Amino acid sequence: MIVTIKIKEDSNLDKVRESKVIDLCQELIQAKSYSGEEDKAAGVLKAFFQEMNFDEVIIDTYGNIIGKIKGKYPGNKILFDGHIDTVPVGDESDWSYPPFGAEIHDGKIYGRGTSDMKGAVAAMACGAANFAADTDRNFAGEIYVAGVVHEECFEGVAARSISSLVKPDYVIIGEASNLNLKIGQRGRAEIKLETFGIPAHSANPEKGLNAVYQIMKVIGAIRELEPTSHPVLGKGILELTDIKSSPYPGASVVPEYCSATYDRRLLVGETKESVLKPLEELLEGMKAEDPALKAKISYAVGKEKCYTGAEIEGERFFPGWLFDREEQYVIDIQEEMKGMGFAPKITQYNFCTNGSHYAGEAGIKTIGLGPSLENLAHTINEYIEIDQLTKVTDAYYAVMKALLR
Repeated sequence: MIVTIKIKEDSNLDKVRESKVIDLCQELIQAKSYSGEEDKAAGVLKAFFQEMNFDEVIIDTYGNIIGKIKGKYPGNKILFDGHIDTVPVGDESDWSYPPFGAEIHDGKIYGRGTSDMKGAVAAMACGAANFAADTDRNFAGEIYVAGVVHEECFEGVAARSISSLVKPDYVIIGEASNLNLKIGQRGRAEIKLETFGIPAHSANPEKGLNAVYQIMKVIGAIRELEPTSHPVLGKGILELTDIKSSPYPGASVVPEYCSATYDRRLLVGETKESVLKPLEELLEGMKAEDPALKAKISYAVGKEKCYTGAEIEGERFFPGWLFDREEQYVIDIQEEMKGMGFAPKITQYNFCTNGSHYAGEAGIKTIGLGPSLENLAHTINEYIEIDQLTKVTDAYYAVMKALLR
């Protein structure tokens, strides 16, 4: 069934609606929500969904909160995905304005999570409410707005629960894009290299086997490996990020264990097996040359506690994804945005998002669209421009017009 949606072509935001999205953004910022402590932010969204007469509000085992608006006719399910956890602040005295004050200065809202990404979450919620009100729900399909937990730790892991509940046809990732459209990203993996030695007194090191020296050899060999590459997404970077030895502190002891962590940026089509294969082959060759070398390569496993009390756990492997810019849904969204006065470019994210699950694992048609600049995430004096916040609320409105026909 084709449903004609009669709404204005220009901005649908009057002063009341502008105030609503600004207020919601500020409330979310003031609800401090480090990963595993998102309950207050979820509470803010729950109150908003109820106030705006969303048809259903769901909180799952992990604490993800999902608001649902149902159209009068069957059609596509659109999921707006935005995480409500943030990275920690550090020293609050380094900030010009209180990081949880959500103060407005020179047309900007300042605070942790403004750009990454509570501004987008507020705009998604308000955009959905505005669309439902203007159409009197006379559209084909369903709208879901998700406030996702633990994204900063596990891109895409908590999202698995959401896609299982919603089963969306399209996903809109609200990570910062400066109002441009993102059709892909490199993924991310954390790879753990371990070496095992023999302890001894450091006064007699020849009686032991130093695990740090062993790992240094392997690290040097890994640096010589040629990275994978993709014509659009670039190189499959493999970068050393930390080294730890044991025992530590190691006064007068030859270390018997050492581990190193690598950050691996993943390209489309790369699997857990294909990524580890060249590293495993390298280790096997080095062991053949040096029988004393005992080394192991694997993916790091993370485990975190959710505010609900549940545990979230998984291997740190979050796939890359890329869609064709000629996909019809991409064209439809771009054209609808142009009709509302936007000029979106089609590019890719430089960082990892929940799209690793939706697009990379589940193959769901996904696009990124958010306010603000990508490089403001995790910074001191993080902010979002109010102009970007109100404009992206309109942009999400355009997405719904494009996909709920």
